[in-house]
Amino acid sequence: MGGGFIEGRWVTGLGAPFAVENPSTGAVVTSVTGMSLEQIGDAIRAARHAFDAATWADLPFGTRAEIVRRYVAALETRADKIIDLIALETGCPRFTSSMRSQVQTPLAQAHQIIDLAQSLPDYEDNPLPIGERVNLMNQPYQSLRHYTPVGVVAAIAAYNFPFLTALWKVIPALITGNTVVLRPSPLTPLSAAVFGEAAEEAGLPPGVLNLVLEGGTEGGQLLTTHADVDMVAFTGSTSVGVQVMQQAAATMKRLQLELGGKSAQIFLPDAIDKVVPVMVGACTAHAGQGCALGTRIFVPETDKPAILEKIRTTFAAIRIGGADDPSTQLGPVISAAQRARCEHFVALAVENGGVVVTGGRRPEVPGEGFFFEPTVLDLPDNSNPAAQEEIFGPVLCIIGYRDLDHAVQMANDSRYGLSGYVFGADRRKALEVGLRIKSGTVNVNGAMMSSYVSAGGQRMSGVGRERGIEGIRLYQQLTCINMGA
Repeated sequence: MGGGFIEGRWVTGLGAPFAVENPSTGAVVTSVTGMSLEQIGDAIRAARHAFDAATWADLPFGTRAEIVRRYVAALETRADKIIDLIALETGCPRFTSSMRSQVQTPLAQAHQIIDLAQSLPDYEDNPLPIGERVNLMNQPYQSLRHYTPVGVVAAIAAYNFPFLTALWKVIPALITGNTVVLRPSPLTPLSAAVFGEAAEEAGLPPGVLNLVLEGGTEGGQLLTTHADVDMVAFTGSTSVGVQVMQQAAATMKRLQLELGGKSAQIFLPDAIDKVVPVMVGACTAHAGQGCALGTRIFVPETDKPAILEKIRTTFAAIRIGGADDPSTQLGPVISAAQRARCEHFVALAVENGGVVVTGGRRPEVPGEGFFFEPTVLDLPDNSNPAAQEEIFGPVLCIIGYRDLDHAVQMANDSRYGLSGYVFGADRRKALEVGLRIKSGTVNVNGAMMSSYVSAGGQRMSGVGRERGIEGIRLYQQLTCINMGA
């Protein structure tokens, strides 16, 4: 495998080859031939030409929606193939809710994104007060908001949910009339091929959807600096997101950056029974490799000893295994480097006063693959490095609070602000606490991932929103049209 999909045809890569590993075994499963920098430039030029020709953007919305629905249908017929490839290249256990979130959930949401986009008008009236609708000369005035496509979108997906993070960019971009250059993570390039296959089957016009593969970062840098790219939609780490923002600044590109998180979960005193089950879910969800997962757990100090004892018993029973084992609850992390990162932060937590409650090392079984035990760290306070930095593995931190003011203060003491969680039997009190959390999303007594509800980060967790009305409008330019008599 190698190369990419440019202007409606498959091309052989002329760049350096790179290996794809199976996290469940640590073995190399294939070598992919990357694309040269010139070929990635060709993909950008193809997308630019397709947009400037206006044959896609100028289609009646209903016609474009019909084509995009065919495109989604072509992806749906490949669902089993996508599951196989994601299990292979990410190590996500195929028989878990995490795999449903990888494939079935975004496929269902794709249709909803189209529905939502179709419900939004191209023109909206600006809410002028009556005094400004007629000037002093008794002449009427009207002001409208007009929405048009941004242009060429560079969609850069993440390795943890490669299909989902790509689809959440590709579908909103296409349905609003943009053209796309999709670049998957070099760690998970295999499942990206379906985007090109579906484009062929659905009859997307040449250049509207382009796919580029590379093992390094030069192509990604080109996508974020090239003058012919109008917008960059990126999911990944905060450190890389900062680089993307810097690289895009010279050409003032539109940005959608969904970056890292260190989300807090606050449990009110009347919701202590929910702590351990919720922690198990956060730890085992794709081995903790989710930027919005609640990895900082805040519980009343008086209840913490009993909670820790239950954690030891419950976490010891979590089944660790490969992606294809039906009994697996916790799969591997993506790479040896990511496993080493987990080890590093466990050691750093202990150096700074933390205690390993359970886990904290590589398991003896399985002996191969990039596995790390489900780990809970008892931290003395929120300043511990393990509470401040995103680890991106099955490592949770539990911290006691004196009162709810203390809990909220610690929850907000973070450079991240992607998501947050509050649990309480007293719904009013739980909502009051939730309203005080500074985060792009706050979930009270449950979470929601809907095409009709946007998500995005505050502070170092990113800019822009995905999904929802805001996630559609982000792929559109706004022009205000003011008309007099």
